[in-house]
Amino acid sequence: MLLSRSAERLSRCAPKPRFYSAGPPPWRPVSALDEYDDSESSDLIIRPISLRQLTFFGRTLTEPRLISSANYVRTELPTRLAHRLRDIQQLPYVIVSNPHLSLVYELYYKAFERFRVVPEICSLDDNDRFCDILRQTLKEHLVIIPNLAMGVLECQELMPPDDMDRFMNTLLRARISRRVIAEQHLALTDTFNSPWHFPDSHERTDMNADFVGEVFLKCKAKEVVDRCGKVAQELMRQTSESAQIPAINVRGHVEATFPYILSHLEYIIGELLRNSVQAVVEKYHDSSSPPPPIEVLVCETPQHVIMRISDQGGGIPQEILPYLWSFSKGPRTQTRLENLGKVPAMAATMQELKVSERERKHDRETWHEGSLDTLTSRHPNLRLGMGLPMSRVYAEYWAGSLELHSLEGYGVDAFLQISKLGNKNEQVTTRAAIDAV
Repeated sequence: MLLSRSAERLSRCAPKPRFYSAGPPPWRPVSALDEYDDSESSDLIIRPISLRQLTFFGRTLTEPRLISSANYVRTELPTRLAHRLRDIQQLPYVIVSNPHLSLVYELYYKAFERFRVVPEICSLDDNDRFCDILRQTLKEHLVIIPNLAMGVLECQELMPPDDMDRFMNTLLRARISRRVIAEQHLALTDTFNSPWHFPDSHERTDMNADFVGEVFLKCKAKEVVDRCGKVAQELMRQTSESAQIPAINVRGHVEATFPYILSHLEYIIGELLRNSVQAVVEKYHDSSSPPPPIEVLVCETPQHVIMRISDQGGGIPQEILPYLWSFSKGPRTQTRLENLGKVPAMAATMQELKVSERERKHDRETWHEGSLDTLTSRHPNLRLGMGLPMSRVYAEYWAGSLELHSLEGYGVDAFLQISKLGNKNEQVTTRAAIDAV
């Protein structure tokens, strides 16, 4: 009865999270959670995947493969949710009872209960019903990031900051992992149901397709930088019409191509370029001559693609530099809380920033919208103080890295390294023992 009343209350309140004030989390029966959190059970451990596996599995899409994908997601989601619910339960009670973190806990538990009772998927009709559940849950969970961030900031004095950052990093990586497998299955289902798909003919499968589900097979570094650069420049024009916008130059191995989830890469590069453009505009605001350009160097190696983004925006202020990668510590906490309070939902994609329709139409051929891109939006001037740590989480998720070097008074060099082969397993919490081959 308690679970049903709680689920009913949460269902009514979830669409309006900014007005929701959660009390202490209710007691929960743990027997079901223990079953899914049993690390000794080989059937209930997390099974990481790689971009290569996603590509090979989805390239030739048949009904049995689609149903197999659905059952993988059906069993994997409650397992991954159970591990994160246990992480939250192990926090001090005063932290778990924070209204924002309590809401996150309630949403996770509701999703766990929802997915663990889904019966085995045996038909396309079963899959369609399951996809409806996936879409509903993904939409409900758009409130997770801002509530996690506000809860962590409000509890920063109640727990060592490094422990809080590890907790936040783990939950964000796990969030990405769940959305990857859920959105990939939704995209495969859309492909299977599309009029041009021929599920009974292996020969007629489009082996030259640019996308396999959400995986973009022909990600070209220069095109992504150019597209994200235009968005960053347009956003700055919207917020400062009189400013001189710096040019963005791309050189090096500009033809480097690799498989990746486009929304992840666009978010990382978009955040880096937005920071660089804003820093240059602010430094040269009163200058009569054009500001120095932002230089992007692309380097391709046998296994990696490395991008260096260099600006002359004056570097990172000394009071911020020590807290660059932290979610829970640093100056401007109150401002960050106020800004986060104005963002009721967040998908963490570049597209959720308000961009002019003209720019969208200009890049129509290469603009790929994920299932959540049109559900959220925020003003580009609304600085949340989490773009860089979120970008590092995205970079490290597919076994990449993101580093920044600041030269005070001159500028910043950002180094993004990503795996070129797509054979690295997702990094859900720690490094996977065995990568895909």
